[in-house]
Amino acid sequence: QVQPVEAGGGLVQPGASHTLSCAATGGTFSGYKLAWFRQVPGNDREFVGAIGWSDGRTWYADSVKGRFTISRDRAKNTMNLQMNNLEPEDTAVYYCAVGRPILSSLRFETSYYYWGQGTQVTVSS
Repeated sequence: QVQPVEAGGGLVQPGASHTLSCAATGGTFSGYKLAWFRQVPGNDREFVGAIGWSDGRTWYADSVKGRFTISRDRAKNTMNLQMNNLEPEDTAVYYCAVGRPILSSLRFETSYYYWGQGTQVTVSS
C-alpha cells in the first residue's frame, strides 16, 4: 500500500513563501486524490486543499485560496504545497493524505485511507 511522506517543514517569516512536498513510498499515487490537512494543538485537522492525481484538478479551503497552490509531479510521484504570503495563523502540523473521496467528501478526514506523519510549519518573526 502507498505510504505518503511529507518533507519541508520549518520556521518561516510572516509574508514569506515556503513549499512542502509529499512523496509516495511503497506504491504510487495513481488513481487517488491527495490532500493536505493541517492541525494545531487542541483542534481537529483542517482541510487545506486537494488534487486529483489523474487530471490535476485542485480544490482549496477558503482560508488559503489565492495564497496556496497544490501541484503534482507524476514522474516523481510527488505532490507539492506552495504556500505564499504566510501568516502566523498558518502555523500548524501539515499532513498529506491519500484516498478516493467523492467531491462532496473532500474536506473530511475520514475520506482518506493513508496519512503521512506530518511536518511542522511555524510562521513567526
